[in-house]
Amino acid sequence: MFNKHTLKNGLRIILCPMPHSMASTFLVLIEAGSKYENKDINGISHFLEHMCFKGTKKRPNALAISSEMESLGAVYNAFTGSELTGYFAKIRSDKIDNALDIISDMYIDPLFKEKDLEKEKGVIIEEINMYEDLPMRKVHDIFMSCLYGDQPAGWSIAGEKSSVLAVNQKKLIEYRKSHYVPEATTIVVSGNLKEKEILKKLNKVFGSIPATNKAKKKKTIEKQIGPKVILETKQSDQTHLVLGFRTFDMFDERKYELGILCDILGGGMSSRLFQKVREGLGAAYYIHCNDSLYTDHGFLSVSAGVDNKKINIVIKTILKEIDKIKTKLISKEEIEKSKNHIIGKMMIGLETSDSIGEFYGYQELFGEKILTPEQIIKKVKAIGVKDILRLAKSIFQNNKLNLAIIGPFKDTKEFKKILHL
Repeated sequence: MFNKHTLKNGLRIILCPMPHSMASTFLVLIEAGSKYENKDINGISHFLEHMCFKGTKKRPNALAISSEMESLGAVYNAFTGSELTGYFAKIRSDKIDNALDIISDMYIDPLFKEKDLEKEKGVIIEEINMYEDLPMRKVHDIFMSCLYGDQPAGWSIAGEKSSVLAVNQKKLIEYRKSHYVPEATTIVVSGNLKEKEILKKLNKVFGSIPATNKAKKKKTIEKQIGPKVILETKQSDQTHLVLGFRTFDMFDERKYELGILCDILGGGMSSRLFQKVREGLGAAYYIHCNDSLYTDHGFLSVSAGVDNKKINIVIKTILKEIDKIKTKLISKEEIEKSKNHIIGKMMIGLETSDSIGEFYGYQELFGEKILTPEQIIKKVKAIGVKDILRLAKSIFQNNKLNLAIIGPFKDTKEFKKILHL
């Protein structure tokens, strides 16, 4: 259950009452991420997220914010993606007003002190260095670069070291002014709430912010004529790969079919790829499939960490299973198992106030029609075996196929030979 309200300045509010919840969550979501950047300021959305924790007019330094949060027993953090930034605090329900006060203060009145800004450059560069040393994570950045190249969708969310070092106070203030505006902001409060009281307080705190048009992002350009491989050579005991296909955006009704297709391929320990690659070949510890959909593009991807000596047979096995699912009808038993798996995971995942807040908040932020879990379950249950076959034939094409690899290899020739359906 949710209730939506829109303030006069365009800021949207979603209230999700959970009468029996002992914890409540205050979440602010903003349409600001790496896809709203240009090359010179790549990473500034993420940098801005960090700086909002460094002090406000009311709480003049980072310690003042963290001490107050922790004295309240709150779990709090922030995150930046390619299309959004979020700030949240999960707290016992009788302290939700405190969470509102602190997070709203960070959103409205950050200080951006020069000395804090310069120190934070070092922190972010070490964060980038950490990701460089995590090939299991880094390979996904390489895959995005493989798909989208030198445009915002293909850039790192954290930015390049050179662009991080070039951030200054003026750039931060200008970027914030263009993106942290009511029209681009959704606030979600979920948990054991007194709705009228919380709405009155939100209107008082956020309602006076002037309405400003939100900055737009460039449309992602998709262009591909055949299979593509990108390789980063790294001496390692294991090769990490992401193999995937271009699909469609989050507004496409086929996303529910895509979820089932993805689950059948690599959604759990009984999935086709887990059974073939891990149980059958003994070639990987992890292998799974994900569907990633954005406002103007999307993809399905299989990721795995595999034995260096078995990289070719693993790629061939993945492609063989993909080819099989696009040429033969799956059984009714397999699709029903997948539906139950998806529905069960969703319901279990929506047991807490923070997960409920994200569930409704993301839909609202991106302009989707907000659906309840029950409505989504109905859509999932309606999908048949022929729907999955039709979708598989549509997306599993050579001109949509991409592969990113991190491992001890020097060129892509051998991979290009086997990368086709």
